[in-house]
Amino acid sequence: MGDFFLVPIIVLGVFIVISGLFVVKQQTAAIVERFGKFHSIRHSGLKLKIPLVDKIAGRLSLKIQQLDVIIETKTLDDVFVKLKVSVQYRVIKERVYDAFYQLDYPHEQITSYVFDVVRAEVPKMKLDDVFVKKDDIALAVKAELNDAMMEYGFDIIRTLVTDIDPDPQVKIAMNRINAADREKTAAQYEGDAQRILIVEKAKAEAESKRLQGQGIADQRREIARGLEESVDVLNRVGINSQEASALIVVTQHYDTLQAVGQETNSNLILLPNSPQAGSQMLNDMVASFTASNQIGEAMKAQKEKKKNDE
Repeated sequence: MGDFFLVPIIVLGVFIVISGLFVVKQQTAAIVERFGKFHSIRHSGLKLKIPLVDKIAGRLSLKIQQLDVIIETKTLDDVFVKLKVSVQYRVIKERVYDAFYQLDYPHEQITSYVFDVVRAEVPKMKLDDVFVKKDDIALAVKAELNDAMMEYGFDIIRTLVTDIDPDPQVKIAMNRINAADREKTAAQYEGDAQRILIVEKAKAEAESKRLQGQGIADQRREIARGLEESVDVLNRVGINSQEASALIVVTQHYDTLQAVGQETNSNLILLPNSPQAGSQMLNDMVASFTASNQIGEAMKAQKEKKKNDE
């Protein structure tokens, strides 16, 4: 009969002992209360509490955690923008008591501080500056959170502005501005390329004309030298200069007729072909040169007279 009552007592004792054991995971802190009052903080491992007297009031993770906060605010140039701020924080191991008992909802507290800082900093900036100075915004949030949350046992590891999302219409306008700027740059490059081509083409044409003129000058110089030599040869055989010039002109006249006749694809050209034609052309040229010289001399004399009168 005594053994019958002993078994339940043993079972109850084992149950009480087992209920007093609990496990705390790595990087976790368990808060133990005794009769509703804080008693102790237990860290990782197998722990013992007094059944029915002690209870685990809660557990806090000591790992680095991340809270993403999305804030909508207005910039200095009156553009509404949404920012996503990621706050990485952890509970200080030595301040578990403060972190557990002073704040009911730490996430809401952190969110409030992030809203306060972002809505104080972003309205001072234009939209383009928000993109450029997002690291400054993150540093301002971290500094404010560190000062505020350290009191409650939270360490702010870092803050990051991970997304900046302007109003859809603003994004469309920004894309249009960017596209227009790129088109302008492309047009400038195309204009520069065309200008370079025109300049180089003009340089090539100028060089071609220069060489062509030089070739014509050289040709005329050689013709004049040849005529001079021909006249000298004819003078040595007793033919005077006028007769020699007439003979040369007649010879060139018939050479021209021969060259035209050999060209099968040439257009119809009517040229005088009588022997007197060369002599007539020579006389006309001499008369023209003489008249030109007389006019030049008369104009020169008139200028000198006018100068002397003044």
